[in-house]
Amino acid sequence: MSDRIIKKYPNRRLYDTEESKYITLAQLRQLIIQGEAIRVVDSTTEEDITRNILLQIILESESGGEPLFTANMLSQIIRFYGGTLQGIFGRYLEQSLSLFTQQQDQVRKNLGEDPFSAMTQVAQENMKMWTDMQKNFFSAAGIKPSKSDEKG
Repeated sequence: MSDRIIKKYPNRRLYDTEESKYITLAQLRQLIIQGEAIRVVDSTTEEDITRNILLQIILESESGGEPLFTANMLSQIIRFYGGTLQGIFGRYLEQSLSLFTQQQDQVRKNLGEDPFSAMTQVAQENMKMWTDMQKNFFSAAGIKPSKSDEKG
């Protein structure tokens, strides 16, 4: 399945090439929420500007209603920019969100069968995946685990 192409024109309008119509940023956000893979390109230069548009959607979402990111959290993220761990931190966040999404899907799927068993299984898998992910993160950062960490 290929990405749905959205073109951004100099007049700041977004054009959905699949539906052959202009869409708003709110409609684009809704497509993303529905799981649509999108790619936004500048109509003039054909440059991929997906990240810029996604950041714009996040900014608008954060400005209205209940924000997802606290000021403290944003400050911590900013501190990683330009540092030696920037790339590692980005991959860590991406893997964390992917894991969270997988767990969420699994809970939805298994909750109807036996909620207690489903939650217990998810918690156990979650702990193992988080432990593995932290080991990979620290290993990539050049930090050796302590003796007690190696036993777990």
